[in-house]
Amino acid sequence: MHPLAFAFLYLTVLNSTTFGLFWWDKQCAIHRRWRVPESTLLTLCLVGGAFGAKTGQGVFRHKTRKEPFRSSLNAIMVLHLAFASALLIPGFRAQVMALLLDTTTALFG
Repeated sequence: MHPLAFAFLYLTVLNSTTFGLFWWDKQCAIHRRWRVPESTLLTLCLVGGAFGAKTGQGVFRHKTRKEPFRSSLNAIMVLHLAFASALLIPGFRAQVMALLLDTTTALFG
């Protein structure tokens, strides 16, 4: 599998899952059932699901006023945007591509 295809698949699945968990947590809040822990939501955001989380937060109007969750999610978004911007630097991009290539080779042979 090509490293960029692997990264794209990973981010697509993770962001879709995070978006879905925001919907699920909103439904649980409405019906007063067991909720998804904030630590789980923030961990998924940190490992790449921040865009799905921000989308879910806006679409479902969920956890928009809850502090410090909102500030933590915004900080993670800034971190992800900084990383994406750093990919414009050729040397950094080459190192990230090498890491992706090594990872996909180790996983898929």
